[in-house]
Amino acid sequence: MSDNPFLVRSTLPAALPDFAAIREEHYEPAFEIGMREQREAVARITGDPAPPTFANTLEALELSGPVLDRVAAAFFTLASAHATPFVRDLEGRIAPRLAAHADAIRLDGALFARVDAVWRDRDGLEPEQRRLVERTRTELRLAGAALDEAAKAELRVLNERLSTLSTKFDAELVADTNDLAVHVEDEAELAGLAADTVSAARQAAAGRGLDGWLLTLVLPTGQPVLADLQHPGLRERVLAASRARGTRGGEHDTRQVLLEIVRLRARRARLLGFPHHAALVAVDETAGSSEAVAALLDRLVPAAIRNARREQQELGGDVSAADWAFRAEQRRREAYDVDLAALRPFFEAERVLRDGVFATAERLYGVRFTERPDLPGYHPDVRVFEVADDDGPLGLYLLDLYTRDEKRGGAWMNSLVDRAALVDEPLAVVINNLNVPKPDAGTPTLLPLDSVETLFHEFGHALHGLFATVRYPKLAGTNVPRDFVEFPSQVNEMWVLHPDVLPGYARHVETGEPLPADVAERLRATSAYGQGFATTEYLAAAVLDQAWHRLTPEEADAVSDVGRFEADALAAAGFDLPAVPPRYASTYFAHVFAGGYSAAYYAYIWSEVLDADTVAWFEEHGGLRRENGDRFRHLVLARGNAEDPLAAYRAFRGRDAAIEPLLARRGLDQSA
Repeated sequence: MSDNPFLVRSTLPAALPDFAAIREEHYEPAFEIGMREQREAVARITGDPAPPTFANTLEALELSGPVLDRVAAAFFTLASAHATPFVRDLEGRIAPRLAAHADAIRLDGALFARVDAVWRDRDGLEPEQRRLVERTRTELRLAGAALDEAAKAELRVLNERLSTLSTKFDAELVADTNDLAVHVEDEAELAGLAADTVSAARQAAAGRGLDGWLLTLVLPTGQPVLADLQHPGLRERVLAASRARGTRGGEHDTRQVLLEIVRLRARRARLLGFPHHAALVAVDETAGSSEAVAALLDRLVPAAIRNARREQQELGGDVSAADWAFRAEQRRREAYDVDLAALRPFFEAERVLRDGVFATAERLYGVRFTERPDLPGYHPDVRVFEVADDDGPLGLYLLDLYTRDEKRGGAWMNSLVDRAALVDEPLAVVINNLNVPKPDAGTPTLLPLDSVETLFHEFGHALHGLFATVRYPKLAGTNVPRDFVEFPSQVNEMWVLHPDVLPGYARHVETGEPLPADVAERLRATSAYGQGFATTEYLAAAVLDQAWHRLTPEEADAVSDVGRFEADALAAAGFDLPAVPPRYASTYFAHVFAGGYSAAYYAYIWSEVLDADTVAWFEEHGGLRRENGDRFRHLVLARGNAEDPLAAYRAFRGRDAAIEPLLARRGLDQSA
């Protein structure tokens, strides 16, 4: 084991894992050593005869488990972005062992007693120390540390099983998504698609040994090609494939896994003293309660549905779910003289990245990006950039742009290394993953506008991770509540079409000519177009998430038909528009059944209240100005979770967030 790279801190810049030296056989032994060493460290804490202090309890706990932290960060990056058969197999075996290991620490009564003692004497601590002890005590209490031994034993069984089930849901969803990619043998059916999209489909087919073209699926219900495909039969096939995921019986059916997850989460919530899982989750979010979540959703849903109905009538009234995106795009072209598909040559990926995303960050925050092709990624497609400002290096930014069969759908940011002074990590390593189809070699990657928005969004998360400057790892980076973490990323979307940003990167891939100013104005004018559909499909998914997770154990046990429950839940909330299906149906709702957003998918709209109010602040103060960026960086982004996030927001904004900018943005202000 002396050559195992995980046993020592990486010597690469910013402690980037040395993926060139890491081999498959290194992962499992490093997990075992890391878990053992952390358990031994916790045993030393609880066995310390000295009275509990912040240093010998909280700081010691923060310093435990460096090997486990290193191997877990690298491995779970692969599990989401490059899940080879080896990775899938090890993930299935290691997930329940990690759950048991976490419970061994979180349910340790002696550890909780020491943390509680420090918490009771917290008034003498510095603010960040006080925040750490408060967060640690809350997390231990919500994990079950104060339960009796019989309840803890039951909880351990539930947690191990839930860990296994979430891993299984993810694996089956990825497999079924790959299997359901739509194979096209007649090129005429692809009429309407851009040349680079056709090129990517041809390469996807060749990658699987198929003739013709393969339209791979993205994670949401709606597929990007639906807006441009002229062939109605192929549109039907694509949407049917998307909605079939997890429902076809056989090994990749996710319904029974989903039902067991729901039942076990409900049982766990009751064991922890909550009526249902949604209540357990909300109590530690900025929302504070599931009732507050329900109140926001109840306020927004009726207005969104009314707007969607109005849009449906504008599209002809009889429009189907498969045809909605196509008809909406046709109407956009007619009403605004804007053809989004025709604009793709103005959104070449490299220029968007360097002259859009990076250039905006440099103007706003004074950061610079230098590519480091000498540093290894976990896959040949991964690019590494050094990030610095006038005060020195901040860390590394990794970009993994393209889709592949081993990668889960969607887009996300994660951290390989968090900045935390206590563990001598002054630099961060953050990753952005997207799922852009990869065209043939030598063909430029042209992004649809929604992928441009996604790149800016995920980069907002990356900036949060790069800028957060704290002492303690638990408070570092994006380790903030789910209903706050989306706020900085959504704010970064404001620059996509901004007049001071768009001209810099929206240039024709062949001629270099900028997007004409009148087209840019029309494009900005369309930003509110289709908000009825977009808001309704999102809210339907958020309501569905809440419906599953507001079930008591008895109610959860009574559900046997996933499709029926979903239909009833949506109907009860007023979603009676078959042409606007939820952004995610239950059987492929990875956010909540394989990710960290269970009972928290509402977080996007909750965070958008802060986001829209912040955009208003930027507009009031001159927009893209360095002093504005510095204020947002230092009062919000740099704080991590070192103080209450809403307190940080109030320090930045001077007051609590107002909901009116959100209502206006989404066209809900007239009827919400």
